[in-house]
Amino acid sequence: MLSMSNLSSSPGGTPMAATPLTRAVLEIDEYASSLGWDKPARLFALVDTAKLRMSEPRLARQLGQDQDDAGKSQLTPIEQDEVPKGTPLDKFLGTIAWPSSIVGCALTVERLMLPPSAEASVPEGLSDKQLAKWVAAHPDRQEVRLTVGVLRDGSRESAVRLREKDSSTEVLTGATLVPGLAEALAATFLD
Repeated sequence: MLSMSNLSSSPGGTPMAATPLTRAVLEIDEYASSLGWDKPARLFALVDTAKLRMSEPRLARQLGQDQDDAGKSQLTPIEQDEVPKGTPLDKFLGTIAWPSSIVGCALTVERLMLPPSAEASVPEGLSDKQLAKWVAAHPDRQEVRLTVGVLRDGSRESAVRLREKDSSTEVLTGATLVPGLAEALAATFLD
C-alpha cells in the first residue's frame, strides 16, 4: 500500500442519507479542509470497507475501520503518494492504473474559478498559461477546493468548497459539478 491518511469515518455535516460515494467525497473534503489551503492535489484510492476488514485487518484497524458499525463508511479512502509537482494533472492521471481491489478513486485539488457572469468576458485565443494568469487577476475570481470521486461502476460525486465560505455546512455536492475531472478520474479505470 502507498502512504495512507487516517480519515475520520463520519465527519461533521456528512448527510446520513447520502450514498457511500457522497460520504467518501465529503470525508475527503473534510480531511483536506483540516490541512488548510494552498496545498497540492491529493489522490485517494477508494476500497470497500467490508472487504478491507477481511483481507487487511491490520490496515483496517490503522484506518479506524476495524469495527462493523452502521455509522462507518462503506468506502474507505486511502491517500496515495503525492501528485508529482510540475506534472500537469491530466498527464499524471493518464499514468494511473488501479488494481481490481480498488473500487473507485478520488482527487482533491484547489483551483480558481469565475462566476458564470465573468466567463463571457474571457478573451479568446489565450494559451492555458495566459488564461490562468487572466483568471488569477480577475476581480471576481474565487478560490475553491474541488473533491471528485468516481467508482468503477460509473458513479460520480463532487464536493466544492469556496475558500471564502470555508465551512462543512457550505460545501456544495453533486454528481455533475466537475465533469471534466470526473471523466479524467473515470479514465484511470479503463483497460
